[in-house]
Amino acid sequence: MKFETDNWPQVEQTCKDVLPERIVKHIEQCRKLPHHESQLISILHMVQGHFGFLGPEQMDAVAQLLHVPAVKVTGVATFYHFFRLRPRGQFIVNVCMGTACYVKGAAEIAKRVRQELGIEVGETTKDNVFSLVESRCLGTCGLAPVIMIGDDVHGKVKPEQIPGLLAKYRELAAHTPSEKGELK
Repeated sequence: MKFETDNWPQVEQTCKDVLPERIVKHIEQCRKLPHHESQLISILHMVQGHFGFLGPEQMDAVAQLLHVPAVKVTGVATFYHFFRLRPRGQFIVNVCMGTACYVKGAAEIAKRVRQELGIEVGETTKDNVFSLVESRCLGTCGLAPVIMIGDDVHGKVKPEQIPGLLAKYRELAAHTPSEKGELK
């Protein structure tokens, strides 16, 4: 299927400006393949890998350049849990809700983290320092209850420790540049 509009060159250039050159070139190569739309997931992985999430501008650019309906791109991005539609914080706060952690007070830990950060599970703080997630098990049951902040595991955590832990990472964030939600 070939799309032609009166302003296609302008639309195409706008879309190319949104995405990095290597992704644009990849999309152009994919478009030459039969059933090019089957490459959509791999393209979205590349876009998320670059930006850290899939924003509306990026998804629209992919749709235009790949010549697939925007609703298809949005549908794929929202169906698969791997894709994020919002930026993530510099530090991911992951509260373990596995059986051992839950029995030892993980719900209170999670409640205190939500209170301290002012966000719910799946959200990111306004300053993009923290994102909050919950896991079914982090595999460190002997340390229950457990939270991970970034790559650091904190075991036998008590709710009253949460403000101090978060302050430590907020201080670290103030002195560490962040790119695409990853600690450098």
